[in-house]
Amino acid sequence: MANMITLKQIDYALAVAKNLHFKKAADECFISPSTLSNAITELESHLGVQIFERTNKKVLVTTLGKEILAKAKLIKIEVNSINDLAQSYSNAQPISLGIIPTVSPYFLPLMLPKIEKKLPAINLKIEESQSNSLVQKVSDGELDIAILALPYDTRELKCYKFWEEDFYWVSHAKDINAGKAEIKAAELEDAKLMLLADGHCLKDHILDACNITSKTSYSLKASSLNTLIQLVKGKMGTTLIPQMALKDLVSNQKNLYISHLNEPGPHREIALICRENYAGHENVMLLLDIFKDTFRK
Repeated sequence: MANMITLKQIDYALAVAKNLHFKKAADECFISPSTLSNAITELESHLGVQIFERTNKKVLVTTLGKEILAKAKLIKIEVNSINDLAQSYSNAQPISLGIIPTVSPYFLPLMLPKIEKKLPAINLKIEESQSNSLVQKVSDGELDIAILALPYDTRELKCYKFWEEDFYWVSHAKDINAGKAEIKAAELEDAKLMLLADGHCLKDHILDACNITSKTSYSLKASSLNTLIQLVKGKMGTTLIPQMALKDLVSNQKNLYISHLNEPGPHREIALICRENYAGHENVMLLLDIFKDTFRK
């Protein structure tokens, strides 16, 4: 009887397609490059087709290889679903959770103690990354669920909103508009506005809320909200942060003032995403109940 395609061969092939590099794919799979290369050769020999074109300098996926790998990815997702389903009936229920950096520092300290108390059987594995990476990983089955901010293209994934909030302008006491309860976007044009760097969806949400085009110059692009706040303290400019970050970043900070951004809202919504056929859907509903209850309070 001819050898069947193995799940390991599928994993290895998907890793090569992801990295387009055999050594990097081998490192990701914790095997030697020769073991990975042999497995891919066996897979191609079994199928009688070439999945990858490879030279010493680069790796390409063939046209037929792309179709094969698309089906292989679906197989991997279904196998993960089988494992998830089996785990859901065991004592420990591991869930891999992705979360964006502009939510995790303010969200996790609130939620983790409550999850541990109310859902002790759930074992969370947490990964922080940007929205585009999280959507891709949930789609590919590398993460079970993720938390991100909307609006954002979540593709075919299920999306459960559980919180909405506005932005607040943070300025130094010396700023001409400091101390206002409300501020309009038009008043921020000369405010030396500092935002996060490209790739952070919060930056895009702020630009949308303020009707600022990407071509409009703003004075600095940082990698974290905490960095922006420190720069405001140093009189380098002003910034906008979401409501959930106010307590951690601004409370008890001398010489810093906040003003609500008086533009149509909510300025962003926080949501949980997962695959349509995710086996742990019951746990998703339990987590959502905790999220909603915590934010209500």
